[in-house]
Amino acid sequence: MLEEFRTVKCRAEAEIVIRKSRFIGHVMPVASEAEAVSFIEEIKRKHADATHNCSAYVVGERDEHQKQSDDGEPSGTAGKPILEVIRHKELKNTAIVVTRYFGGILLGAGGLIRAYTDAAAAGIAAAGMVRRVLHREVTVTVDYTWYGKLDNELRNRGIRLGDTQFTDKVTVRCLPRNAGAEGFAAWLADLTRGQGDIRLGGALYLDHEISEPASDGQSPIDGPLP
Repeated sequence: MLEEFRTVKCRAEAEIVIRKSRFIGHVMPVASEAEAVSFIEEIKRKHADATHNCSAYVVGERDEHQKQSDDGEPSGTAGKPILEVIRHKELKNTAIVVTRYFGGILLGAGGLIRAYTDAAAAGIAAAGMVRRVLHREVTVTVDYTWYGKLDNELRNRGIRLGDTQFTDKVTVRCLPRNAGAEGFAAWLADLTRGQGDIRLGGALYLDHEISEPASDGQSPIDGPLP
């Protein structure tokens, strides 16, 4: 499993109008190539009356599944620009369909490339982008006398927390990054002077918000995750 990757946050769509043609960018995070294909077919059925439903997707840890379709537009003017937007933004597990309703004015090859690029980017902006980071569950069970100090130290370190169970003791579900989970467990043992019952659980992905400057259309430079 990748320690982290970029993808879109949720399913979304955005519409732009260029010289009377409507371009609707539909975007969705997908977990598999089959899910990407299913999403594309769904949009094509929903917009069966459209002039074109052009698409592209990138799926897999190593981007091993990539495909694009011009759906009747001149070769290289639709599917490839959509795919290049996904690549440029370094997104994984992302599928995009751009639906076009022709407005009666021809755009030319350059105009089509810009239109499909802008529509795909608008769809991504509507969906939002996230860093999906691999975390690991670490639970620590302590007596109530330790809870105040433990809670304070965890929050000061900025550790993501899950639920806390209060029974005869307190069990706190911590979610540090996977890469540092064992070191984190050792830190917990030291913090509680060996009196905490610490258990390492499974790995899971959590989303970290990222932002992208919209002024110049350039790829963002993201700072380190908190």
